[in-house]
Amino acid sequence: MRRPLLNPALLCQALALGASLLLAGPAAASIAWVSNEKDNSLSLIDLQSLEVVETLPVGQRPRGLLLSHDNRLLYICASDSDRVQVMDVATRKIIKELPSGKDPEQFALHPNDRWLYVSNEDDALVTVIDTQTSEVLGQIGVGVEPEGMAVSPDGKWAVNTSETTNMLHWIDTSTQTLADNTLVDQRPRFVEFNRDGTQLWASAEIGGTLTILDVATRQVLKTLTFQIKGVHPDKVQPVGIKLSADGKLAFVALGPANHVAVIDAKTFEVLDYLLVGRRVWQLAFTPDQKQLLATNGVSGDVSVIDVESRKVLKSVKVGRYPWGVVVTP
Repeated sequence: MRRPLLNPALLCQALALGASLLLAGPAAASIAWVSNEKDNSLSLIDLQSLEVVETLPVGQRPRGLLLSHDNRLLYICASDSDRVQVMDVATRKIIKELPSGKDPEQFALHPNDRWLYVSNEDDALVTVIDTQTSEVLGQIGVGVEPEGMAVSPDGKWAVNTSETTNMLHWIDTSTQTLADNTLVDQRPRFVEFNRDGTQLWASAEIGGTLTILDVATRQVLKTLTFQIKGVHPDKVQPVGIKLSADGKLAFVALGPANHVAVIDAKTFEVLDYLLVGRRVWQLAFTPDQKQLLATNGVSGDVSVIDVESRKVLKSVKVGRYPWGVVVTP
């Protein structure tokens, strides 16, 4: 029987598709960006190989990191340079610097992707910057030694923590003015809203506690303490917090206790403690939320945690005193 001839046009399309697949190769891996306080640098970790693939120089004492909503820009708190630096993620070059105020440590970006709220530890201020125009929109007086910053998912509230005043400061973003204060335990370091913005989670480093607040009333729902077998209570110093997107779990870095606490975000029960490196600071999920990264300042590494099994898969050596971490897809 005579075979039908192949359509030349279809044959060309098939060959072109095959060639493009060969040229494309494997999909690019996600990258973790880690700030190294002592080295004035960022370490970039390939999350497929779990190896550092590049080290980039930045301003002095980089700490807080965050990404624009489209993941194209990386904002860097260069604390001792008194600047927020803006890096183009694609080129990995600093493209501008923003007038942050003195000693920026942490910051948060409004859902409009323009207003950046920066805590100025030395000045007891929160500086609000328009990231597009580089204009300072306002400076808001808060408590002594402001540090943590978060903006609610609806953009209504910006919340700052003051380490010495032991308060959360609620800033009305429609007026850029202070609207309320909430007293918490000693030295609050970090705040994070849950996904629907109904709760605010705040860590208190010296108090050794985690406070969960109802956003609508700004009242405390629950205060958690942590007890780790073989670890002195004085070493349990909660700092960074990450809540899973499905609302089921929360993770809290416990500082010199060298553990990350796992919490049921519905019942507020502590489920587990995961041993990581020395002086764990901040946390970040991978895009699929299957892994959690923890920066360990004193041991100079990043712990990679499998979320489902709650096991540390690997420790990746980075620079000196890693602090902040974010992940790009």
